[in-house]
Amino acid sequence: MPIKVPDNLPALETLRAEAVDIIPQELAMQQDIRPLRLLLLNLMPKKKDTEIQFARLFGNTPLQVEMILMTTASYTPRNTEPGYMRRFYRQLDDVRDDYFDALIVTGAPIETLEFNDVTYWQELTDIMEWSRTHCFRRLGICWGAQALLHYFHDVPKYEMDEKLFGVFEHQLTDLSGRLMNGFTDRFPMPISRYTMNRQDDLEKAGLQVLAQGHECGVGMVRDAQTGDLFVLNHLEYDAATLADEFHRDAAEGKDTALPKHYFPNNDMTQMPVNFWRPFAFLLMSNWINDLYQATPYDLAATLKDR
Repeated sequence: MPIKVPDNLPALETLRAEAVDIIPQELAMQQDIRPLRLLLLNLMPKKKDTEIQFARLFGNTPLQVEMILMTTASYTPRNTEPGYMRRFYRQLDDVRDDYFDALIVTGAPIETLEFNDVTYWQELTDIMEWSRTHCFRRLGICWGAQALLHYFHDVPKYEMDEKLFGVFEHQLTDLSGRLMNGFTDRFPMPISRYTMNRQDDLEKAGLQVLAQGHECGVGMVRDAQTGDLFVLNHLEYDAATLADEFHRDAAEGKDTALPKHYFPNNDMTQMPVNFWRPFAFLLMSNWINDLYQATPYDLAATLKDR
């Protein structure tokens, strides 16, 4: 089944070029099914790139999925024009009385800051608290995962000596449930972060570590009680995303090392190969399947009772 996104969203052109199945809003309303409603809180600087990355993954399922874009009111993005944000993005006040199958919180380039020092932290805590009674589950990516872990489970993050940057092999450590169905024992995930979460803190909080790597530590965590998923890395990234970040850091004068296991032969002039994308599709398909089987048809009635 196709993914439903806002009409006239610029990402549509790219998604159609990739043969991602898109359904117009008018046609979606005629179908006698309830689509999964996914609220994407997009905190990444390049909003349009992130929209495409997640819409591509959401569209690779047999279910109809509606992607609703969300932003913060307390911080104005510098890299996206205000008119675009007003047209396609909602804020908490716009959705406060609505209900969603899941809230997805993306990464953000602010992880070296203490949580309380983030400009929009108070608003984000309001959104996370609101999600208890208006979103059936949560999915966090990179800093978004760390924020959810900190708020809901009091799990701290730790700054590393240098940026963890590249594509790193992870090993499955927990095969219970359907999230990791079809995964090989070892699989790659792109990483771009300065902070980490420790396994002992996560396990002390009663969380399941699903995947970790000897070079990079914990990469994926799940709350078995709520079904919330925390992906500390970036399976959604495009082939060139890490290269773009490397060149951006260099332009800003940052002493960032070449991303590991990424450029062919460690030659930055060669085009990287996206060998992690099959696992991105697989994880998202498994996650949506798991969500679909657990989420109630009448979200409002169920969530009001929480």
